[in-house]
Amino acid sequence: MLTRRIVLSFATAFALALPAAAQDRLSIVATTGMIADAARQVGGDLVDVTALMGPGVDPHAYRQTRSDIVATAQADLVLWNGLYLEAQLEEFLLELAETRPVVAVAEAIPETQLIGSEDYEDRFDPHVWMNPNLWSRVVLATRDAMIAAAPDHADAFTANARSHLEDLAALAVYAQSVLASIPAEARVLLTAHDAFNYFGAAYGFEVVGIQGISTESEAGLSRIAELVDLLVARDIRAVFVESSVSDRNIRALIEGAGARGHTVVIGGELFSDAMGAPGSYEGSYLGMIDHNVTTIARALGGQAPERGRINALAMN
Repeated sequence: MLTRRIVLSFATAFALALPAAAQDRLSIVATTGMIADAARQVGGDLVDVTALMGPGVDPHAYRQTRSDIVATAQADLVLWNGLYLEAQLEEFLLELAETRPVVAVAEAIPETQLIGSEDYEDRFDPHVWMNPNLWSRVVLATRDAMIAAAPDHADAFTANARSHLEDLAALAVYAQSVLASIPAEARVLLTAHDAFNYFGAAYGFEVVGIQGISTESEAGLSRIAELVDLLVARDIRAVFVESSVSDRNIRALIEGAGARGHTVVIGGELFSDAMGAPGSYEGSYLGMIDHNVTTIARALGGQAPERGRINALAMN
């Protein structure tokens, strides 16, 4: 069997041997849908963007395929989150960076604005997209990486980024407004894993994940029992499932609470490590966060329009 280094070298050689096509568009490969969306927003019709991970894919556990190796070796630019989100891809991407432009865009955020990881010493929580204001820094890092790769398009990339940053600012204002309408005592967000710490820090929520920051960590029976006690003691009535994480542990919590005479419902499905279906509003970063904010607000007793900030969310 070929080693990853041999396969990568073969793919790189194959890419270099391809005829130089007469094209102006920048070829970009992004690991996650959120980063791919940022690249499309900044690049517009000047870029071709491919995301390695689609809806429902867990980036913590994702491993590169042979087609991923070829796609990244042929790309003009590879964008990844970093901060150990793509844990199983990190070695491959660092190796690829020896021969191709590869940029970890979330690592442009100053460490003073990052949250430490409880799972890994000397690392940070990678889920920075849960705060639109922090995500603005990722958009800027994406813009800078694209300008470095295609400086002739710098003006267009800069203008597109500015427009998208305005949308992100409006989204942040909406999130602050509707989430503030939730009663203070109800601002407890319990989900499948710790993907929402930046959300909690931005909007004043106590965030509880059954699993840790990485979905690779398993929740034992003692953890489930501990959280059932929390649901009962705090009178928490709604918990949330995630689109990219099994709902097994959440349903065990609900059953455990029910056995104690405490009724808990699923408040909705949230997008944590992946966005919604391609082509849908929820399949964009703006739609992903709008969906999460609106779903959380409505489930926990706040006031939010059923179809979100711009009346574009899918009807349940």
